[in-house]
Amino acid sequence: MNKTNYSQTKIVVTSKTAIIGDFMRKIIHRAETRGRSCNNWLKSFHTFSCDEYYDAERINFGALRVLNDNCIAPGKGFSIHPHKNMEIVTILLKGELQHGDTKKQQTIGYNDIQVISAGTGIFHSEINNSKTDAVEFLQLWIMPRERNVHPVSQSANLQSLEKENSINLIISPDQSAPLSLYQDAWISTCTINKGESIKYQLHHPYNGVYIFIIEGIIKIDDIELNSRDGIGIYEANFFDINILENSRILLIEVPMQH
Repeated sequence: MNKTNYSQTKIVVTSKTAIIGDFMRKIIHRAETRGRSCNNWLKSFHTFSCDEYYDAERINFGALRVLNDNCIAPGKGFSIHPHKNMEIVTILLKGELQHGDTKKQQTIGYNDIQVISAGTGIFHSEINNSKTDAVEFLQLWIMPRERNVHPVSQSANLQSLEKENSINLIISPDQSAPLSLYQDAWISTCTINKGESIKYQLHHPYNGVYIFIIEGIIKIDDIELNSRDGIGIYEANFFDINILENSRILLIEVPMQH
């Protein structure tokens, strides 16, 4: 896990941008352009600068500071380490992850989502207890609106919350979703069939949305995006997503300034 303390990072858009039409700005990150950390037990792809990967033009997207695509070998994992003043979201894609922190021990399984508000500080570990199977998960770090809050840990299972071919709001700042965090951020998931189209309406005019394609192929405006590609959209009220192949996507709406 990245040992650098990013809790003081300012929220800015540092990456190259382009205009779609006359109302919406975007930034595209193709899967193959992500940073990579790899050793004998961890394979991790970094959308934004993290750990040994650094790119001055890929520091963050608004309040979204980290988006890591991790795979941990059987019996391995991150030993106990600290976090402070960061909202940490973990989404299990395959296998089980044994999570331990200063509050509790917990097994996070397939399709589980966990939110930790680190606040004044926590120590936690993430271990793959399986002797045979790798575990795969996404981890987001979101810079908080409020600092030094009392640490909180929450979790839910996506399978019971998701409806096919619709936007499923999973995390919000205002109790309108099953999970919450200390930032004006809304995180949704979608599992959508080929040929469908959905409209995303932003919750706040000063927010942007980072769309990460977990699997499948989608199109936004004239931009085609494949598995593990990402696109950030801002200075927009809404946008349409067209589904070219059966897809699962993650939508992360965050403030662009803080």
